[in-house]
Amino acid sequence: MPFAMPVPVHTAAVDLGATSGRVILGTWAKNKLNLREVHRFPNSFHTLGGHDYWDLGTLWHEVQTGLRHAAAALPRGAKLASVGVDTWGVDYALVNDAGRLVFPVHAYRDARTQPGLTRLGNTRAALDRIYAATGIPNVFYNSSLQLAEVVATAPAIGDLATRCLFLPDYFNFLLSGRMANELTIASTTQLLDVHSTQWSRAALAYFRIPAQWLTPPVLSGTRLGRLSPATRTSLAAPAFAETQVIAVPGHDTACAYDAMPASPDGGDLYISSGTWSLVGFESDTPVLGADALAARISNERIGDGRYRPLTNVIGLWMLEGTLKDFASRPAHDREWAALITAAEKLPPPPARIDLTFAAFANPPSMRGAIDAQLKRRKLPLPKNLAGYVRLICDSLGEGHALAMRNFERMAGKKFHRVLIVGGGSKNRLLCQATANATGLPVVSFALEGTAVGNLASQLIALRAVKDLATFRRYLGAGLQQTVYSPK
Repeated sequence: MPFAMPVPVHTAAVDLGATSGRVILGTWAKNKLNLREVHRFPNSFHTLGGHDYWDLGTLWHEVQTGLRHAAAALPRGAKLASVGVDTWGVDYALVNDAGRLVFPVHAYRDARTQPGLTRLGNTRAALDRIYAATGIPNVFYNSSLQLAEVVATAPAIGDLATRCLFLPDYFNFLLSGRMANELTIASTTQLLDVHSTQWSRAALAYFRIPAQWLTPPVLSGTRLGRLSPATRTSLAAPAFAETQVIAVPGHDTACAYDAMPASPDGGDLYISSGTWSLVGFESDTPVLGADALAARISNERIGDGRYRPLTNVIGLWMLEGTLKDFASRPAHDREWAALITAAEKLPPPPARIDLTFAAFANPPSMRGAIDAQLKRRKLPLPKNLAGYVRLICDSLGEGHALAMRNFERMAGKKFHRVLIVGGGSKNRLLCQATANATGLPVVSFALEGTAVGNLASQLIALRAVKDLATFRRYLGAGLQQTVYSPK
């Protein structure tokens, strides 16, 4: 193969999630990818004065620690060819020309966007216009609403900030010294033109966001240059002498989708299951119109500029929140397995949760929020933790099926299977509930989806692999998979 390199290629994926982060060392040799998690660390936002913020200083410290561990894990004399960063979507850093933060970095669950969310939602003409321009529905966490709130409440920010870097962009800057907005993360913002790879003038004007804060997005796989001298000095290891920083798909969901060993016929529905369930597919065209807006379809982007129409289903955030209300929550894999088994033995609940309930976004008690909805609908409450697990998993399965049916109707597609990666792929109750609700086989992969997609983009940029289709073919040949047939 002309793209197969004679020696192993070592790359590092920095994968930052809303609840944890990790650095994974990837080694590509003989058309196979070997992964080694070299560092994992917790992440969470903190509340101060009634608002929620990320601790970027701690995250940057952990990223550097992980890269040092990656260097230490390399074979003697080996070099790290590249590094790439992906994160959750929508959050951003406002910086000046020198790259210094000029405003605290808010977390997307902060309630500060609610007035703007309501205002846009109640103005039908504006809502239709923004959706037609960006292909992104009106959701509380959108970068557009976050930035509009800052501009409105802190007008002096226009004199301080000169650039808006979304979180993977910001960490790319810390690594390389180069400021660039990457396409997939840009597409989560409700500010990108749905018909091009440029920013939407209509959206920027409506939200009153300075256009000069943003530069034309670069495609995934763009080389941003070597690690900056300051970063190389900080890392202090010869393995980093020639390390390239590559703008991989900055949005973790885009990475997870790239890692899917999908069928070339386009008949697969994808689910990246974690805090959110991101349900969607790959397309050459966006899915737009009144029905798409009503279904809250987000036309996010693939790193090459094509589309990933998807729907956000609340996901395992609901389960994670509910566990906090039980002292008997599982502490290790054996207890998790016992809990899932207990939930499987229960009869199906009489009705599913309405996952669009606004109170599920960030409630003080997730169990309390679930109970409040069930009481209002005069439905029985689960008797124990296993009952909540069964109710939540069945409800998520139904949410996945609803998203699939909407896509089939609006895009004129017919899906043949469901591919699932992420934390939910390990939950057999959730996978079976999805198979039952969709009526399709669900294929669960033993796959570190976001990290693998991150590494794939680096390998393609380094020309160690020809293209994504080739990578998927090689990857799929060696993956463990479990198929859940509908019952």
